[in-house]
Amino acid sequence: MSEQSLWDRYQAYLVRYDDLGISLDISRMRFTAQFLDGMSGKAEEAFARMQELEAGAIANPDENRMVGHYWLRNAALAPTSELRDEIESTKKAILEFAAQVHDGKITGEGAKFTNVLLVGIGGSALGPQFIAEALGKATDPMTVHFLDNTDPDGFDKTFEKIGRLSTTLTVVISKSGGTKETRNGMLEAQARYEAEGLNFAKHAVAVTGAGSELDKVAEKGGWLRRFPMWDWVGGRTSVMSAVGLVPMALQGLDIEKFLAGAAAMDAKTRIARTAENAAMRLAMMWYFAGDGKGKKDMVILPYKDRLVLFSKYLQQLVMESLGKERDLAGNIVHQGIAVYGNKGSTDQHAYVQQLREGVPNFFATFIEVRKDRDTPPLQVEPGVTSGDYLQGFLRGTRAALYENGRDSITISVPEVNAFTVGAMIALYERAVGFYASLVNINAYHQPGVEAGKKAAARILALQGKVRAALAGTAKTAEQLAGEIAADPEDVYHVLNHLAANLSNIERTKAERPDQETFRVR
Repeated sequence: MSEQSLWDRYQAYLVRYDDLGISLDISRMRFTAQFLDGMSGKAEEAFARMQELEAGAIANPDENRMVGHYWLRNAALAPTSELRDEIESTKKAILEFAAQVHDGKITGEGAKFTNVLLVGIGGSALGPQFIAEALGKATDPMTVHFLDNTDPDGFDKTFEKIGRLSTTLTVVISKSGGTKETRNGMLEAQARYEAEGLNFAKHAVAVTGAGSELDKVAEKGGWLRRFPMWDWVGGRTSVMSAVGLVPMALQGLDIEKFLAGAAAMDAKTRIARTAENAAMRLAMMWYFAGDGKGKKDMVILPYKDRLVLFSKYLQQLVMESLGKERDLAGNIVHQGIAVYGNKGSTDQHAYVQQLREGVPNFFATFIEVRKDRDTPPLQVEPGVTSGDYLQGFLRGTRAALYENGRDSITISVPEVNAFTVGAMIALYERAVGFYASLVNINAYHQPGVEAGKKAAARILALQGKVRAALAGTAKTAEQLAGEIAADPEDVYHVLNHLAANLSNIERTKAERPDQETFRVR
């Protein structure tokens, strides 16, 4: 294509929301007008399904649940007055609680809170982490830290960074209250508080489902507050519920603008006209790039340090929603889109070399932030700033990829603030829903995640059996496996883990794993 035809194409397919300052450019995707025409029937069906979803239709038949994350930023959409009241009253309670913490009316044991320790995993941590990184400033009234794994060394590192727990408010987030990684993080935190002579309950807040294990622990223990997690909000779309709003409000960020940005994007992408709907255009480009089968990876390239965690956030939103074995008819389809990314212009010196000249198994999404900074510009060359270079690298990389047959999408926002971050999250949430309809899968359940949890539980149960069978007599993994009727490789790995972490278990190395022996000293 000539430069002029690309210019014409840019203007023809640009979706621009001038009142939001946000635009979507799909001109560097090599689709044809015929492709868009051929997708019109699927798009109409997707619009209809989305309308049913927002009206309260059962979207997760596995658990007989509605999916209502759209109601979180516009409670008027909720199908019952009870839900509307609960959404609004929860937001009000969060704002009041954060204000009392900031004013020193709610403290730990005599000390004003200056830190937040968030304990969660998956959607209960990824959203808050992204928001804290994207919107946080040195002047925030509280600094947020995270325990988002069950890694003991990670726990130690975070506690070392925090320092004084007397000024730290811990927020434990788990819908069921039974998520083991979160339970472990909570117990580690509790032990640290107690080691400092502090009462954990006087520094603790729960965000959980009503009547859950965590809810009962928090109520019995007299924790400072309990905020709800509703069964109609999935973890990967929970950042606009108490999951995200509690740490946001404590950090001092503007949750009203955050919700308003999402609501504004919802209104734009609720319009059932494809040419005006950025979320549908985005979903169609994903379909085009991967032939509706996820054949190409989605590379997210935000040219802004504050958005470095956006690709990580989108990994869960996209991959957990779209990575499904079966379609709605029960056919095996193995759907999904792999997501990865980093930030520009860091990638000029990292994997952009492969993107331009290596395996063409991806499409890129550039995130452009037009405003460089809040402080006055500094010229690094006559008439040129660091921000000019950032813009140059973005546009240059986009052109270089296209010249070598690599497709890309560009999303532009005016600046990184609560409103635009809320709008971007809403854009991708709806695009995920639309794409799921285009390929006829359920975006709102996650059987694969549950399978992984069950497998982990099996290994932990096996570990108990191995420890009970292990004695002073040296035994191989095969011998122990025979005694407890287990897989010898599983037993071998359990033994190695125990030997690495328990001083009373001795491992004798050999040339082959089946020759190594283990015993209790």
